[in-house]
Amino acid sequence: MTKEELIEKVASGAGLSKADAARAVNATIGSITSALKKGQSVTLVGFGTFKVSKRKARKGRNPRTGEVIAIKAAKVPRFSVGKSLKDAVK
Repeated sequence: MTKEELIEKVASGAGLSKADAARAVNATIGSITSALKKGQSVTLVGFGTFKVSKRKARKGRNPRTGEVIAIKAAKVPRFSVGKSLKDAVK
């Protein structure tokens, strides 16, 4: 499902116009993004939790040349699935 398809589903499910649904979806995504930028986690009970994890620096290989390269430490977004969503997909 694409973002546009999600907006259409939200619009039809909530009885909103596509423009209002697009604003709601964009606001939701923006709120989650800004919370993650601040290092906060976002928990949607039954759906899952978005959080930021720290990935350590490590060594990797350039697949083309085989040369060893250093990969810097980074903060990466993670998503943990909630029980209700996990059970629904089974």
